[in-house]
Amino acid sequence: MTKGGMESVEVFTTEGKGRGLKAQKEFLPGDVIFAEPAYAAVVFDSLTHVICHTCFKRQERLHRCGQCKFAYYCDRTCQRAAWLNHKNECSAIKRQGKAPSENIRLAARILWKIEREGSGLSEGCLVSIDELQNHVESFGEEEKRDLRTDVESFLEFWPPHCQQFGMQFISHIFGVISCNGFTLSDQRGLQAVGVGIFPNLCQANHDCWPNCTVVFNNGNHEAVRSMFHTQMRIELRALSKISPGDELTVSYVDFLNLSEERRKQLKKQYYFDCACEHCKKQVKDDLMLAVKEGESKPSADMVKEVTQFSKDTLEKINKARMEGLYHEVVKLCRDCLKKQEPVLGDTNIYLLRILSIASEVLSYLQMFEEAADYAKRMVDGYLKIYHPNNAQLGMAVMRAGVTHWHAGLIEAGHGLICKAYAILLITHGPSHPITKDLEAMRVQTEMELRLFQQNEFMYYKMREAALKNQKIQVMPEPSKENAPGLFHKKE
Repeated sequence: MTKGGMESVEVFTTEGKGRGLKAQKEFLPGDVIFAEPAYAAVVFDSLTHVICHTCFKRQERLHRCGQCKFAYYCDRTCQRAAWLNHKNECSAIKRQGKAPSENIRLAARILWKIEREGSGLSEGCLVSIDELQNHVESFGEEEKRDLRTDVESFLEFWPPHCQQFGMQFISHIFGVISCNGFTLSDQRGLQAVGVGIFPNLCQANHDCWPNCTVVFNNGNHEAVRSMFHTQMRIELRALSKISPGDELTVSYVDFLNLSEERRKQLKKQYYFDCACEHCKKQVKDDLMLAVKEGESKPSADMVKEVTQFSKDTLEKINKARMEGLYHEVVKLCRDCLKKQEPVLGDTNIYLLRILSIASEVLSYLQMFEEAADYAKRMVDGYLKIYHPNNAQLGMAVMRAGVTHWHAGLIEAGHGLICKAYAILLITHGPSHPITKDLEAMRVQTEMELRLFQQNEFMYYKMREAALKNQKIQVMPEPSKENAPGLFHKKE
């Protein structure tokens, strides 16, 4: 079955997995299989005044809706584009005197769209909202309590003059949001800023080693001529060669976890048992639990002790990060690495987690040489574990490249930036803001590398002068949260 702009994919039903998506033609790495606008989407409660409610870009100065004083937009273009979806919301917020939570706002937007268009197939959708999974029957006691609270709040917010829906259907919509909400990120792709429902994307089944990835594209409203404006959308992109008839899969969780951990997370959040090859055969688990090889191989007790110490340290690190105590984070990382290095192998995930945090925080504190050393080790480990075209791998390699560049290690820095660029061209595409940033860095480091190769002494002299004349660019403050996951699961 295909529909409006979705000719290259087909919905099919599989034994044990329910519906899935299948390719109708061949795709190569980096190809966009389909792009899909949101059925409905909202900005997170905590960011409503700093993120545009239409394109989800982070902006310094936003225009506020004069009516409800709640919604913010980049400019008139975004405000006009939002009006169809915001009109009912605007008057409901004015009537209630305040905006409800993101979950209630998203449910209301979905139901207003159903009121306008009916709940059958929308243009370009392969399945209707009615047909999406809600998993309400699998909810635990706490989730059922949250659902009841959401339904009550929704009924208070929903205007009496609008179409009235039954409790069961409203519960279905909240279940759909809980299981199928997709995380929307800002234009840099580094911070989760909202949640949306994309019915076609929801049909893609999970695989821990998928053949596709999903990237959020904020669209372009800045083009002078409106015919070149593009709307906010998600893109399903091929990571490897896909043949006609192959199932299209995405990963709902980060691969950098043991198969048992990934399976637990998938069961808890998405209510299914992962039966992918990587989980069944525990592929790469041996790498993620690697211990030091050599004559004095550590004992099982020693490995157990250091692993537990690493887990305890990661908890302390999270606490210190939340409080912004970055020097304390560095101390904890150094102490932990001292214990890990004689015992854990180079690809052990507990070692890699500490290396990742240490390199990020040291970069922020401008201790670039030490940060570069840790970043290099982290990337070497990641390259042995991740799929070669994994977006998280690409971002980590980019970060390591920038760190080396700041440390004055121009050859390694340029090499890593080129490697990251090759990955992100496939996962994000050439027009994504982060790929464009990376392309600019690639050009700059290539120029610097040429100078370095011609005359090292001159290169360091010019670098020194440049650093004296300008404050070295400060790295962004380490994020207090993890990078945006694929699907937004209400915790």
